Amino acid sequence: MANKSFRTSAELADFGLAIRRWRAVHSLTASQVAERANISRDTLRSIEQGTGTSSLMAVFAVLEVLGVQGILAHEIDPLNSELGRDRAELINKKRVRTNALG
Repeated sequence: MANKSFRTSAELADFGLAIRRWRAVHSLTASQVAERANISRDTLRSIEQGTGTSSLMAVFAVLEVLGVQGILAHEIDPLNSELGRDRAELINKKRVRTNALG
C-alpha cells in the first residue's frame, strides 16, 4: 500500500468524520450501519477513523446505508468542476494522454 501524505491522512480523517456525522443524522449505531452494509464493526471503525485500510466496496456500502452514495459520485464528476468542463472533449476519447492532464 502506498504511503499516505499528511494531506491524504487529513482528508481521510475528514471523510470519516462526515460518515460519523451522517450516522448521527440517521440516529444509527455503528453496529446497525455495519450490519446493514454487510461489513464488520471493525471495518466501519476503520472508515470512520480514516485509516485508509478499508476497501472501496465497504466504503460505498456504508454510503449506501446512509443514503449519500450519490453525493460522492456527483462531487467527483469532472463535469462538475471548471477544469473538467474546460476539458470535456477529453472525456470521451478512447485514450487519455498524460500530457493532456498536466
